[in-house]
Order: sequence, then structure tokens, then C-alpha cells
Amino acid sequence: MGGGEHEIALEEALISSTLRKQRLQEMEGKWTEFLKELKKVSYMAAPMVAVMVMQYLIQVVSVMMVGHVDQLSLSGVSIATSFTSVTGFSLLFGLAGALETLCGQAYGAQQYQKLGIHTYTSILCLCLVCLPISLLWVKILLISKVAHKYSVCLIPNLFSYAILQSLIRYFQTQSLILPMLYSSGATLCLHVPLCWAFTLKLNIGSVGAALAITFSYWFNVIVLGFYMKYSVACEKTRARVLSVEVIRNVKEFFCFATPSAAMACLEWWSYEVLILLSGLLANPKPEASVLSICSFTITYLHYYIPYAFGATASTRVSNELGAGNPRAAKVTVCAITVLAIAEMVVVSTTLFSYRHNLGYAFSKDNEVVERIADMGLLISLSIVMDGLQALLSGVARGTGWQEIGAYVNLGAYYLVGTPVGVVLAFVVHLRAKGLWIGLLTGSTVQALLLALKTGLTNWQKQVQALFHQLFLPNANLFESSANHNPSKLTHLFECPGTILGNKPKQSFLSTRQGNLD
Repeated sequence: MGGGEHEIALEEALISSTLRKQRLQEMEGKWTEFLKELKKVSYMAAPMVAVMVMQYLIQVVSVMMVGHVDQLSLSGVSIATSFTSVTGFSLLFGLAGALETLCGQAYGAQQYQKLGIHTYTSILCLCLVCLPISLLWVKILLISKVAHKYSVCLIPNLFSYAILQSLIRYFQTQSLILPMLYSSGATLCLHVPLCWAFTLKLNIGSVGAALAITFSYWFNVIVLGFYMKYSVACEKTRARVLSVEVIRNVKEFFCFATPSAAMACLEWWSYEVLILLSGLLANPKPEASVLSICSFTITYLHYYIPYAFGATASTRVSNELGAGNPRAAKVTVCAITVLAIAEMVVVSTTLFSYRHNLGYAFSKDNEVVERIADMGLLISLSIVMDGLQALLSGVARGTGWQEIGAYVNLGAYYLVGTPVGVVLAFVVHLRAKGLWIGLLTGSTVQALLLALKTGLTNWQKQVQALFHQLFLPNANLFESSANHNPSKLTHLFECPGTILGNKPKQSFLSTRQGNLD
């Protein structure tokens, strides 16, 4: 008996040792996969940040140049910038977000031709949307003649912006960030001397600034268009500009574009509502100044960093879902979240540490400086919350949750954030700080709801749903195959390229068996 017990103990020890080794190997494999994905998203996010900042600087340079003309021109351009952003550019920006779902998932599924088709559909639809917006800008007379003239002169830029946003999503969903980086850098280098010449040298003021923006954006569009047309990297994803498929995809595009636009605009407009409400406060001038500095300068400029993280997450998640890799999509979300949180903690801590000196970068008025210092904690918290919601919004776009995101933003900002801000500002008399707390509350609710949705997501089911959307466009074909020749159906699952006209990277059937079951 003693010998038998000894053998059993040895067997149990051997099994236990084997299981430990397997667990260690599994953990090592997961850690290696995580670090590999972290490296991949870092290389994509870094140049994407530069792209977004350089495109934003085109607007900043124009305002700076106009500021050297006179105060009236600066005020008019500021009003026009706010008006055109709310009524035009924010809408186009949101509509183009549909491509992050459509192109990203199609690229992952190797439906390469669909990228070009979706992109041309987006350009067509966005240019059509530009027509009523242009009419609105012409008909509406703003308070300032300078603002109205500036808005009208930006109408050609409206169309270039529509095309550019579509092209950006086209390149982004293929992880082709460097072409955008080079074209954005060249555009900014062109814009600075061009804006200076038009605004100050030729002495045509705000009109010159608007024309410089238009020329610069069209230059960017032409550069990216030539790259798309002639580059080997875009060879598989190019499609015919004039084709029936472009028209047929309009309905599908708007199914994603409409909630995507609502999602973006509801968030974008909440900041404008904040500034408008600040004008109703007692002694509104310093209050509006503090809110403008805090929201549109500090947090808005930083927002492009987490937005780039969100764009990276959108691309990687949509690509992996399209390829049928739910585990890889989940790892991507974890990796980009870790990267984003590390960046936000560093930035928010730095801003809070130097909050008493931060105001001097924008004003010599001691009252404004003190108010900005008093808002230091709120600014730091806003950096974190805005960053998280920007990241999670990117995940939502990549997964196709635009409709959910629109409802979340509506509830977060207009049913919670704005009412809280109004009560704190006008009833509790916290003034500007109360409005900012309301906005922070809205972004916090948005981030929490999107985090809850992301955390509870069954990525396997997401892939299954996407499979039926991408690979079963013709249900009759598969129904017939299943009834008459089951082996043919299995072949179609294993080789979706027989339907799509592309050679697949891997067997979708094996993916489902290995990852879904």
C-alpha cells in the first residue's frame, strides 16, 4: 500500500507541476501578446497625434494672423469659427466617422474593394450635405459683417473638409498613418507663409485667412488623392469612382453616419452651450475668459492626444473584428487603455502641479490667473475623463456602436451634465466653476456608460454578428448551399475569398471554432 500511495503522490505532483508550467506558459503568452499589441498601437497613435495637432494648428495660425490685423477682425473670425464649427464642420466630422466602422471591418475581413467604395460613397454623401450648409452660411446674417464674410469665404473649404475627412478615415483604417503625417506637415508648412501673405502682406484681412485655409485644405486633399491613386500601398483598396456600388452603399453609409454624426455633434455642441451660458453670469467677461481658456485652449488642445488613441483603437478593433479575432480585439482595448491612462495621469498631474503659474501663459490679469488656478483640479479631472471618453468613443466607432454612443452622449451631456451645471452656476452660485463641474459630470457619465458597455461586451458574439453582416450578404446563396451541398457551405466558410474575390488570411471557420466556441 505504501508503494502505491507513493506512486499516486508522484503522479499528482507531476500533474500539478505540468499544470503550473502550462499556466506560466499561458500567462507568458498573454503578456507577450499584450506587449506586442502595446507596441503596435504606440507606433500608430504617436504619428496620429501629430496629424491631428497639425490640422488643428491650421485654424490656430489663421486666428493668430487675423489677430495682428485689428480687434474687430479677431472678434469676427472668432464668432465665425464657432458658428461654422457648430453648423458645418462638426456635422461632417461626425458623418465621416461611419467609415471607421465600415472601412475598418471590411479591411480586416479582406474585402479590400469595399474600402474604396465606402470612401467614394462618403465623399459623395458629405459633398451633398455641404450644399444646404453652404446655403445656410450665405443666408444667415451674423452679428458681425466680418464674421459673415469669413463664413461665406469658407464655403469652398467645406467641400475640401468633407473629402479630407473621408480620405483620413480611408488611410487610418489601413494603418497608413505616415502618408497623412507627411501631407499634414507639408500643408502646415504651406499654410503659414500663405496665410501671412494673404492676411498681412496683401492686406485683405480675414478674407485672406479664409482663402489661405481653403487653399491649404485643398492642397492636403490633392496630395492624399494622388497617393491613393498611384501608391502601391493602396492598390488593393482602390475602386472605380463612378460605379453602381457607390450609389448602392448610400443607405448603408447613412445607417452608420447618422448616429455617428449625432454622437460627435452632441458632445461638440455641449462645449458651445457652456460658453453661451457663461454669458448669462454676473460679470460675464472674466467668467467667459476663464471658461474659454480652460475648455477651448487647455483641454481642447490636449483632446487630440486621446482622440488619436481612440482612432487607433477604432482601427485595431474594427480590423480584428473583421478578421474574426475577438481575443485580439479585446487585447487591443486593454493595451490602448493602459497607454492612454498613463499619458492622462502624467498630463493631469503636471497641470495640477503648475496650476498657479498656468494662467500667466494666457493672461496678465491677476483675477483670470487666480480663477484658472482655482479651476486646476477640475482641469486635471477633465483631462482624465475627456481622455477616457475619447478612447472609448473610438472603440464604439470601431465596433459599430454609434447609435448607442449617440444616446449615451444625449443623456450624459443634456440630461445630466447641462442641468447640473445650470443648477450649480445659477442656483448654488458657483458661477463658472459650476458650469465646468456640470460639463465634467457629463463627460464622467459618458465615460462610465461607455466603459460599462465595453467591459460587458461579448467579443465572440460581436464577431458572429459581423460575420453575418460581411460574409452573408446573399442569404439565398448560403441557404441553397446548405440544402443541396453541405460540404460546399463548409468550403465557403473556410474560404470567404470565394465570395469576396480575395484570398483570405485565415480560415474564418477555424477562427470561429478556436475563438468563439
